[in-house]
Amino acid sequence: MADPKSTFLEVYSVLKSDLLQDPAFEFTDESRQWLERMLDYNVCGGKLNRGLSVVDSYKLLKKGQDLTDKEIFLSSALGWCIEWLQAYFLVLDDIMDNSVTRRGQPCWYRKPQVGMVAINDGILLRNHIHRILKMHFRGMPYYVDLIDLFNEVEFQTACGQMIDQITTFVGEKDLSKYSLQIHRRIVQYKTAYYSFYLPVACALLMAGENLENHTDVKNVLVDMGIYFQVQDDYLDCFADPETLGKIGTDIEDFKCSWLVVKALERCNEEQTKILYENYGKPQPSNIAKVKSLYKELDLEGAFMEYEKETYEKLTKLIEAHQSKAIQAVLKSFLGKIYKRQK
Repeated sequence: MADPKSTFLEVYSVLKSDLLQDPAFEFTDESRQWLERMLDYNVCGGKLNRGLSVVDSYKLLKKGQDLTDKEIFLSSALGWCIEWLQAYFLVLDDIMDNSVTRRGQPCWYRKPQVGMVAINDGILLRNHIHRILKMHFRGMPYYVDLIDLFNEVEFQTACGQMIDQITTFVGEKDLSKYSLQIHRRIVQYKTAYYSFYLPVACALLMAGENLENHTDVKNVLVDMGIYFQVQDDYLDCFADPETLGKIGTDIEDFKCSWLVVKALERCNEEQTKILYENYGKPQPSNIAKVKSLYKELDLEGAFMEYEKETYEKLTKLIEAHQSKAIQAVLKSFLGKIYKRQK
């Protein structure tokens, strides 16, 4: 049996080749080379966790039966549709945030000769999802449900990005706009639906399930996505950068992080003043003051308590589900993220 990641990458090569030969457009050599370079740079560079989760979830739903070659290909193709969706979001997100690097290399729009052409590349990445679905799933009974699902999740994610962008415009830094409720809404819509719910929903559709019968599964996965982001916010400040693989910048970037909203809940008047004066400033002295305040407020302890409560709550909800196969899918997701260090 080939390594699952290698098999997954082989499917990428097939999908890329299909897109480079798409009969709906007359490619020149130059446009085909551009497209191939753009896809390799933006779609393949991540950890591929979301995409591989579709294959893993589908296997668990099949209760240990060996997947046919066709099932491996189709579940991988749906996994790649999520990776394409992720690439589309990130290419445009980096332009909006004026980011410099992504996944350890320059953001696509920062590459020589790319610039704002990256906006159109983002639109192409978005369109490719529906080209892949049309090429490989059109004859499937769940084809329309797949299109509906991707459209719905893309809309939810774009709305989450909107709330994130407008909560604090540059030049209008106002901590009073931040609360746990706002944090939850941003995370739920911007991250949880496409990172946690979408891979499992794809696997459920492939397994012949009706998504309307699985709102409880959606709710558990959205809660898991929120927990994942809270962990991310915590690690951004408290993890060792070498273990994390990056240096956290949430404090100087004025992010609506779980830590800052938790701090606002716990601060007295004097501590609130320190937070207002130093949060969102890039100088090391300002960052140090915020981190020192976080320690004083015992936000590490608050996070440990949150993590314990959330894990117990999620485990209880998962074990209450009547399907052992769905329990296995949800436990596999939770197991991957519980007490992670990076």
